[in-house]
Amino acid sequence: MTPVDLFARADGLRAQRTPFVLATVVRAERPTSAKPGYRAIVLPDGTIEGFVGGACAESTVRLQSLRLLRTGESTLLRVTPGAAAEQAPAEGMVVVDNPCLSGGTLDIFLEAVVPAPLVHVFGDTPIARAVAEVGAAAGYAVTRSTDPAAPIPPDTVGVVVAAHGHDEEAVLRAAVHADVPYVALVASRQRGPTVLAGADLPADLAARVRSPAGLDIGARTPGDVALSVLAELVQVRASTPGEATVPAQRHGDDHDDHEQAAGPGNRALLTVLDPATAVDPVCGMSVAVGPASLHLERAGRTWYFCAAGCRRAFAADPGRYDG
Repeated sequence: MTPVDLFARADGLRAQRTPFVLATVVRAERPTSAKPGYRAIVLPDGTIEGFVGGACAESTVRLQSLRLLRTGESTLLRVTPGAAAEQAPAEGMVVVDNPCLSGGTLDIFLEAVVPAPLVHVFGDTPIARAVAEVGAAAGYAVTRSTDPAAPIPPDTVGVVVAAHGHDEEAVLRAAVHADVPYVALVASRQRGPTVLAGADLPADLAARVRSPAGLDIGARTPGDVALSVLAELVQVRASTPGEATVPAQRHGDDHDDHEQAAGPGNRALLTVLDPATAVDPVCGMSVAVGPASLHLERAGRTWYFCAAGCRRAFAADPGRYDG
């Protein structure tokens, strides 16, 4: 894969809202097969496209990348053939001892590229436009439509209906049936129940619609209402077990308390599972469990390996390792 192909692939993944990790070799201590500037993309299923080292290095890159996709963070990974414990600890660096390396040390920058949480706004009112504008400024990916039949993407984390009487019921039904975590109706306390009754939703689903939308902050202007709605969305996502948000960007040490880890709340990440690990029975390395990792079936059990050499050694004499 050429650099042009790799970056085109990355652009396509961004357009599809598919999370991935961009791995870049920034330092190589010979002997290594990878050189500074070599790059690869790691997908949520552990597939690696590109080249940042041989199978042994790939195994470590895969596991560390899948862990980063759960947090939305980036890190510098140092893969060394031994004596990792002797490496001086450094903030922002993970050091992994990989005894199967050919002898050199690799420093690989792993950058998690995670889509911003998606919010769908229905309506063309001043409040709808304000919610879209404030949401974008807060780091959300915002879509806005006046078509009640417009599909709601499966990774949508919030739907805000602010159409003031125009086709609101259909959008509310679609949102709750799509199991969107946050569904809000911008309506007065008097009009809201009437709209919900017209949506003809079962009581348990109707109860999921937040109306009036937003926190009670005394909002008067469209901008105020938009702030209250986005604040409620953040509150709901932060307070729901298992829900969290991927930080759209880093703001510096003074904002560290506001950065949250990725999780099921970002529904674009539903395919990114917290990576299970297995221990390579030959070399003792931790390996990500998944179809992209080298593995072997024996006696109804799946064994995972960091590289083909370990798998061959196990296959030649499984009794030596199957203790």
